[in-house]
Amino acid sequence: MATEKFETALKKLEEIVRRLEGGSLSLDESLKAFEEGVRHASFCSKKLDEAERRVEVLLKRKDGSFSREPFQPDE
Repeated sequence: MATEKFETALKKLEEIVRRLEGGSLSLDESLKAFEEGVRHASFCSKKLDEAERRVEVLLKRKDGSFSREPFQPDE
């Protein structure tokens, strides 16, 4: 999964959720799908955390120049 892209992992996670919600999997199949889903969810979460750390916002100063500031999400 190290070379996998976020979008690919997210699509796989969405498919796993659809299969689990469908209710047609056996218990063993459900557990395997759940384990795979947890791996994809963890990967996606890590990628989102990395992206958030990289986001910078340009702020205009009073003198008209710009400065780069780390992204601070509103919580």
